[in-house]
Amino acid sequence: MAKLELRGVVKRFGTNTVCDGIDLDVEQGQMVCLIGASGAGKSTLLRCINLLEPTEDGEIFLDGEDIAVPGLDPQSVRARIGMVFQSYNLFPHMTALENALLAPRRVHGLSRTEAQPDVEALFTRFGLADRMQNYPDQLSGGQQQRVAIVRALAMKPEVMLFDEITSALDPQLVGEVLDVLLQLKDQGMTMVLATHEMGFAREAADKVCFLQDGRIIEEGPPDQVFGSPKRAETKAFLERALK
Repeated sequence: MAKLELRGVVKRFGTNTVCDGIDLDVEQGQMVCLIGASGAGKSTLLRCINLLEPTEDGEIFLDGEDIAVPGLDPQSVRARIGMVFQSYNLFPHMTALENALLAPRRVHGLSRTEAQPDVEALFTRFGLADRMQNYPDQLSGGQQQRVAIVRALAMKPEVMLFDEITSALDPQLVGEVLDVLLQLKDQGMTMVLATHEMGFAREAADKVCFLQDGRIIEEGPPDQVFGSPKRAETKAFLERALK
C-alpha cells in the first residue's frame, strides 16, 4: 500500500475542470515531481491533497484512509500533510522562531517550552540558527522560504507538499532551498513537488509526472520521462522548458 494514493480525483471551478480524474501513487519516502505548463493543474492537485480545495469526485488515501470524505476535520489531516507555498506567508510581526512555534502550540497544544527545542533543532539543521530572532523583512527570500519549510516541519508531518517554492526567488537563492529538499529526501520524507526546476526534478525525483489539461498524461522515472518521453506532448513541453 502506497503512503498516498489518489484515485479519480476531480476538481472543478465552475465549468472549468482543473483536475480531471487524476490517479497517483506516492510510496513512503518517495519524492514525486509534478511538471507541466502553468494552468496544467499541479498547484490545484496539491491543494486538494491538503484539503484546501474540496474535490468533486475521487478518493485520496493516506495510509489507506480516505481523507477526501465529506465532514472529515481538515486540521487533523493538515497536521499529517504539511504544505509550503510559493509565497512564504510568514507573519510579518512575528520572529522566525515565533512563526515556526505557532502551529505546534495551537494545533498540538504544546507549551512553548515543550515545542521550542525541536523547532530550534530544525533551524540549526537548515542553517538558520542565527536567524531565529529575525523578523521576515530582515531575511532574504531564500531564508524566508527555509523558515516556511521549518514551520511546516515543526508539525512533524508524514508527507510534505511543495508548490513552486523556488518560483519567487532570485536565481542565486534557489539552490539553498533545493538543498533543503535534498536533505529531507535523504532523511526519508515523503514529498510531492510542483516545480519548474527541470534539472532538479531530473536529478532528485524518484518519479516525475507530466500534467496537461488536468490529467497526468505521462509518469515514470526521471531518466525515462526526460530521456525518452513516450508522449509527443511531454517531448514538446520538455523542449520548451529546457531551452
